[in-house]
Amino acid sequence: MKAVLVKKATGKGAVRSRSPRTAVLIAAVVAALAALVLGGVALAQRTNEVASLDGHAVTRDELLFHMRRLTPQVENELRNQYRLQGAIDWNAKPGDKTALQRLAARALDEIRRDKTALVLAKEQHLIGSVDHADFLAELAAENERRADAIARGQVVYGLAEFSPEEYYSHRLTGLTTGLKQRLSANGPLRVTDAEVRRAFDADRDSWSANATTYTYATLVVPVPDGAPADHTAGYAAGLQRRVAAAGRLAELADREPGARLTTATRQGGGSAAHDQELMAMLGKLAPGQISGPVPGTGQITYYQLNGKTVDEDAAFAEYSRRIRQSLIEERFDQFLQRRVASSVFKVDTAAVDAINAEDVQQ
Repeated sequence: MKAVLVKKATGKGAVRSRSPRTAVLIAAVVAALAALVLGGVALAQRTNEVASLDGHAVTRDELLFHMRRLTPQVENELRNQYRLQGAIDWNAKPGDKTALQRLAARALDEIRRDKTALVLAKEQHLIGSVDHADFLAELAAENERRADAIARGQVVYGLAEFSPEEYYSHRLTGLTTGLKQRLSANGPLRVTDAEVRRAFDADRDSWSANATTYTYATLVVPVPDGAPADHTAGYAAGLQRRVAAAGRLAELADREPGARLTTATRQGGGSAAHDQELMAMLGKLAPGQISGPVPGTGQITYYQLNGKTVDEDAAFAEYSRRIRQSLIEERFDQFLQRRVASSVFKVDTAAVDAINAEDVQQ
């Protein structure tokens, strides 16, 4: 068989063929370049990440934000616990760790709890992101919205402009309230009417205080004018013996010179200090019982409880909403704590340790 000689095409339009080895080398170079570019992007992202919660990144800026938020609190704790004076030396070890390490640990604990709440809010479609950068963007948008509203003469409730710390607390409080509403409507925080009633019955005295009506007598006895201190003390002691012997304030009203006896009916409650003190005193008395002496300027006062009634239905109607909310609050704290405990929280200790006091103070 004769060999066939194939002449290569030459000229302007000719296409030069590459050897398989050359093609492999070119492909390898392209792949290496792509890997280098992608690796550089990933490295840049990892460099800014100091921790993660269930796969959600915690950035260096986010950690610094929380460390700055908590600086006054940690400074106060260090001064109280170790009796430190003057400025805090963040590199010193007042205990088993430096002050800066204590601050970083406290900030990471706060991030773990707060970010868990944010993840819950995202699951409930209350927010679209849990990232710190998106929080800052939301803050800027909110401040711009408020500034525009003020410029147009509209009413703006609250602050005209939020600082990052103020908006963080404002936002987290709002999201927590939203979570309680969502999860208690038909979720793990739901409280039944029967549970509210059981809580009311278990602490009836506390819930019924403002629904209790007291009927009582008051005896005000003036101390004789011009009596020396020792005589005044003797007069008070003698009056106490006479009150105890009489058994009823009405029996003393005509015997003690200048004494004034009045009767009154009062429902529990009231914000004034006198009202609260009076209700606390009457609440400790049994019907017919007389209080101890209440000394005043130039007079001594006694109270006698004649009777009390509790409108239980009114008390339950008034307090059932508060009881329900109290139970929801308690369940939310427990629910969130369980989520925090079951979360996967990874910390890049080298990245955290790279943060210094100057970074926090900027």
